Amino acid sequence: MNEVHEAVWERCLSVIRDNVSEVIYNTWFKPIVPLALKNQELTIQVPSRFFYEYLEEQFIDLLKRTLRREIGNDARLQYRVMISESSSITEPESNRKHENPPVPVFPHLNGAGKSIPSPFVGPGLPGAFQIPSQLNEDNTFANFVEGECNRLARSAGFAVAQNPGGTAFNPLMIFGGSGLGKTHLVQAIGNEVKERFPNKIVLYVSANKFHTQFTDAVRNNTRNDFVQFYQLMDVLIMDDVQEFAAKPKTQETFFHIFNHLHQNGKQIILTSDKPAFDLKEMEQRLLSRFKWGLTADLQAPDFRTRMEILKLKSANMGMTVSEEVLEYIASHISDNVRELEGALVSLSAQSTLNKKDITLDLACEMINKFIKNSQRELSIDYISKVVCDYYKLPLDTLQDNTRKREIVQARQVAMYFSKHYTKSSLATIGLQIGRRDHATVLHALKTVGNLIDTDKKFKACVEDIDQKLKM
Repeated sequence: MNEVHEAVWERCLSVIRDNVSEVIYNTWFKPIVPLALKNQELTIQVPSRFFYEYLEEQFIDLLKRTLRREIGNDARLQYRVMISESSSITEPESNRKHENPPVPVFPHLNGAGKSIPSPFVGPGLPGAFQIPSQLNEDNTFANFVEGECNRLARSAGFAVAQNPGGTAFNPLMIFGGSGLGKTHLVQAIGNEVKERFPNKIVLYVSANKFHTQFTDAVRNNTRNDFVQFYQLMDVLIMDDVQEFAAKPKTQETFFHIFNHLHQNGKQIILTSDKPAFDLKEMEQRLLSRFKWGLTADLQAPDFRTRMEILKLKSANMGMTVSEEVLEYIASHISDNVRELEGALVSLSAQSTLNKKDITLDLACEMINKFIKNSQRELSIDYISKVVCDYYKLPLDTLQDNTRKREIVQARQVAMYFSKHYTKSSLATIGLQIGRRDHATVLHALKTVGNLIDTDKKFKACVEDIDQKLKM
């Protein structure tokens, strides 16, 4: 019987793997363990309650279809959550509010009774002081805008903040390009931990800062103190670990700190500009540890998420900006959250210094200076908006599951220009325009191409849209 449920689950996995990305498959399906199959009910074991909830929220339709195909129409799925000894359903004592919570202070003592100096003590600072978390208190979950581009990373981060060191996400590694919010997210985790667990020692440090401190420790013959300091942390947040490349001694030291923290149930959070398997000039034993927990990526925000970011940031800056202006900015800046904020700052400065209202004309003038519009690369979101504006359709209609002729045609034209003007794959284009598959995009390309050759009116419309995209 054991062979039956394992064989059934292997067949399910082969189907699932064809329907999700490799990262999603390795993160959410590979860790699942099949336990039993009885009366068309498959029992599987998942690492945590959060894991189960995320499967139910994001992949239940895929699981249902796959199980019915492999087991039958009455197929059912039963979960068993693996709870580690360090996990607890009840609220931890340290999670309760204290009017005057105890604060960890230095110096701490090592095994020989000697005080351990902090590498963060600067000239003029006393030796005994509260351990500085190095966190920016403005970086919280409350002002981190959630979207499809970051939902996995944010959900995992919040789960870690609720139970640091007690989830399957240890280490939690978040990767993505510059300006997508990695530092904001990991610092939000740190701030949430401090709020929930006042007794825990939380430290944020960049990999470059860590390397500098380590170099100073070696020079001053205080390497052991340096290592012992970092081994005191309950939550260690290491930003930009790709900076460890080609620094073997620093990597070796961090390897030992990592092992100590992990073995003692402490939480490790890492960020990088690329996933662990793409990091170069790094020790394999360190890279293997980076893969122990969960790796989640941050992608460029879609149009809706960019709009929410702009609304939140403009409100925080006390700016009154029309929906039309925000849409213009969101359409022209598509790859970087930091640039969105920079555009708002520039717009505010232009308005204040020149004593002008924030209008669409002012936004156009600012955008042209800010991003050198003639050199920008078109995005799928921007192309979709231009097409929808041309056909006088709300942008959301491209996502509707409808066969109305005008909507289907607009969707096909958006797919056609997305293939022409971007480097995105057919699968990516389909996912962003109506959540369709690559076959639908191929059909759209053929349909638009045939209509351009046979329908003069349609060809003129396509040429008009093309001119608007080049403006």
